[in-house]
Amino acid sequence: MSQNNASPTLDGLFRRILARQPDALALVDPADKMRVSAQLPKRLTYAQADRAISALAAHFAAAGLPANSVIAVQLPNTIEFVLTVLAAHRAGLVVALLPQLWRQAELTVALNRTGARAIVSTSKIDGINHADLAMNAAAEAFSIRHVCGFGDDLPEGMASLDVALYNSDEAGVPATQDARRAAIISFDVTADGFRAVPRTHLSLIAGGLVVFLESGLAQGATMLSAQAPSSFAGLTSSLVVWLLSGGTLVLHHPFDDQIAERQIVELGCDALIAPAPLALRLADAGLLARAPTLRTVIGLWRAPEQVASSATWPAGATSMTDIYLFGEAGLFGARRLSDGSPAPIQPGPHGAPRDVAGSSTAGEILLTPKGTLALRGPMVALAAYNSHGPLTGLPGGQPPPDYVDTGYAARPDRTTGAICITAPPSGIMAVGGYRFLAQDLQEWAKRLGQGALLTALPDRLSGYRLAGRANDNARAREAFSELGLNPLMVEAFRDPVGRSEENPASPLTRH
Repeated sequence: MSQNNASPTLDGLFRRILARQPDALALVDPADKMRVSAQLPKRLTYAQADRAISALAAHFAAAGLPANSVIAVQLPNTIEFVLTVLAAHRAGLVVALLPQLWRQAELTVALNRTGARAIVSTSKIDGINHADLAMNAAAEAFSIRHVCGFGDDLPEGMASLDVALYNSDEAGVPATQDARRAAIISFDVTADGFRAVPRTHLSLIAGGLVVFLESGLAQGATMLSAQAPSSFAGLTSSLVVWLLSGGTLVLHHPFDDQIAERQIVELGCDALIAPAPLALRLADAGLLARAPTLRTVIGLWRAPEQVASSATWPAGATSMTDIYLFGEAGLFGARRLSDGSPAPIQPGPHGAPRDVAGSSTAGEILLTPKGTLALRGPMVALAAYNSHGPLTGLPGGQPPPDYVDTGYAARPDRTTGAICITAPPSGIMAVGGYRFLAQDLQEWAKRLGQGALLTALPDRLSGYRLAGRANDNARAREAFSELGLNPLMVEAFRDPVGRSEENPASPLTRH
């Protein structure tokens, strides 16, 4: 980062911690990393992580990637993901976050849409050969000039980043970073279709501050993140919150309850960052009694309409903060009340933390005249969503130009005035963190011929789950795989087991 740039970047935050505590433990791999990516788990201090980041940044520079070009990243929730993102920023690159469930069709669209110059993958994730997926997608993206990856048995033509990490003595000169320029690109699906959502360093830090301050996370905390980092919320709630805390980030490739609990207990974790339904399930199973160091739980709601009806958080020393997510548009947080119930959400400006008088404004929540919830604030990627102009018909005369309509149906409570979120955007189905247009599901099902069905069923844990039926389920799975489709669609056509002909697909929560 330029020493004269007063606005922090993610790499700038990392460097500040490095200068203060180079020998402190920074990153811890998932305990079952060997199963996830066939690599041994690692632990790195800030100094060790800095050397690895510099080596990767030097590799990207030597590969001829110009400043401000896009590098696409599809990696599991391991140390390599964190190192790659920070190295890309140190090299002056913009990171496009590719979800792990994406296969060739979606990867190709994303690479072409962003004009990515490079892609970073790994040999395997949960037994799937992601290196081959990356190579095949890169072959269909004319902008790609460099393909690289971690792990063994990489295909010919893919550069090894393990070699770059451990065999490079070249530190390189960090690129000048501007916090106001794009840092990451994530991807969303709205009623208007697929869109890329770029965000600056300042926008990412603003989102991270909402989570960090509202949860009351301690400085220097040891936090376990069981949240896939391939989205704005996933990145800010883990990597950015870690950089704001200056503590230790323990990574867990979601989800194995027993391994997650073992990591929390053995490493003395102060905080857990996880999908809220999973956090509530762990609490119900008695985790809080078995993890005496755990003081803060940050629960992310991909289906924010479910918060109001969710289970009460157990009373005790461990707090629970609900983070409401609205696709890639934005988020806000609210720590639970003393009785464990969700805090009421009032319209208007909200601070960071939310209920502290005089705290800096984190954003603003608005109910639109058409009965939907809108957001504005420093984290909101306005240009990505308001391509057709600002919202119209808002109260107070001229419509403000900086709101984004999330599409979530909402209404005020007649007694308290608090916001009640009632339904997700019309025509959009979300399975965990993956959103689809309902019409797209129908179009894909048509490819299987007459009598085929692909639909989304409500699911308490992940919002929706996909279910399919065809004359030949095995052939349907094979056809969808050949088309390079997301495995959520492929696995919807599982053969009948036991009591039902129409088998709901697993939400594949490991991703």
